[in-house]
Amino acid sequence: MIHGWSALGGLTMPGWEDELERWLMPFLDRLGHKTRQRMCPLYVAGLIGPGDRKSVQPMAERLVTSNYDQLHHFIADGVWDATPLETELLNQADRLVGGRDAVLVIDDTSLPKKGERPVGVAAQYASALGKTANCQTLVSLTLARGEVPVMVALRLFLPDSWTSDMPRLKRARVPIEHRTPRSKPEIALAEIDRAMAANMRFGCVLADAGYGLSAPFRQGLTERGLAWAVGIPRHQKVYPVDVKLIWPITKVRGKPRKHHVPDILSIAAEQMLASAKWKTVSWRSGTKGRLKARFAALRVRTADGPPQRIWDKGQQHLPGDEVWLIGEQRASGESKYYLANLPATTDLRTLAATIKARWICEQAHQQLKEELGLDHFEGRSWQGLHRHALMTMIAYAFLQHRRLAYAGRKKKNQRASASTNHARRTPCHRRSHPSAAASAMPILPKANP
Repeated sequence: MIHGWSALGGLTMPGWEDELERWLMPFLDRLGHKTRQRMCPLYVAGLIGPGDRKSVQPMAERLVTSNYDQLHHFIADGVWDATPLETELLNQADRLVGGRDAVLVIDDTSLPKKGERPVGVAAQYASALGKTANCQTLVSLTLARGEVPVMVALRLFLPDSWTSDMPRLKRARVPIEHRTPRSKPEIALAEIDRAMAANMRFGCVLADAGYGLSAPFRQGLTERGLAWAVGIPRHQKVYPVDVKLIWPITKVRGKPRKHHVPDILSIAAEQMLASAKWKTVSWRSGTKGRLKARFAALRVRTADGPPQRIWDKGQQHLPGDEVWLIGEQRASGESKYYLANLPATTDLRTLAATIKARWICEQAHQQLKEELGLDHFEGRSWQGLHRHALMTMIAYAFLQHRRLAYAGRKKKNQRASASTNHARRTPCHRRSHPSAAASAMPILPKANP
């Protein structure tokens, strides 16, 4: 079970289906057709409801409906555009958790699959299994504030074995615009552009080393005016922050150089932090107490400028932007490294807390699979897989809506109770003043203006 959701959302109480239909109205308005407007709530309710298997047939049986064919057609073959619903999901996520203190987490999740026909399936690294396996890989975007995540995008990555096989792409009905090779960072940037076009609010983009090692990805975030903090491999090259570009000294008979070179060579991130001052930092409370590790941070220049031959060292990348280089030493002995373009005045605890906020997407992936059947789709087409993924994200957003509503009511009741107890102890002549109950309103994420 998603921890606390049955209690927090009240999903075991009668009437949640009616609330779901009311909450879905903005989505249904974008669907237009009456049959689709009827199938969408059924599908989402099937994902939320009880049952181990969340593919079409068992959901239709549990819903006691004779609409299996229509439900299957809606998700797999129906002629409708998912883009308006995807945009509405971005809007609803922003209302729930959007804001300057929200983060947008970029990651990917794997769906183990058998056979060769399901779209995108190939032998590739499966993060859920920690090894190479036959699976599909979805690039994900998660908007989160505090400990409340809302998944806003899931887009399939196609390996070379697919993009180089046109008959296979056509058989899986992959749209023409998605048939050319695209890396995961490229897919992520395209999805970020979609989120920004919908005016979704967030303060910082977070990603692991699978994305952070990509200089074009980091540069793309910077070009979009975004703050970011990303993982990097330990051998990622950086320069000291005070590196200078100089004219190289050439031999008398040598050709004059046309380009500047750095006055010092770049070195690995691990080496740069070897002599740094490390400090134990705690960033939040976990189930077993305060979470803490040792951190160090230095201002550096990234080695991701244009490649240039430097003396007899061959080609190296010239210094790029000034950023934070952060190291983490965990109690297990494992070391991790990060880059962040946060302001130079940012303190170490804020750097650590920002980096560690990425964990929430892993929780969201797990809940989408275990509770809402993200990995249960049995079709083979691009369209069917993405529609199923969209429905699971919509279901997840609804559950987070209920979770936040419950938390708000609980705080309101607690404040009202505290106000009543205070009033009982207050002399009568003071009760004519504004009561504390007037401020006993639920603290919920701010809605759009």
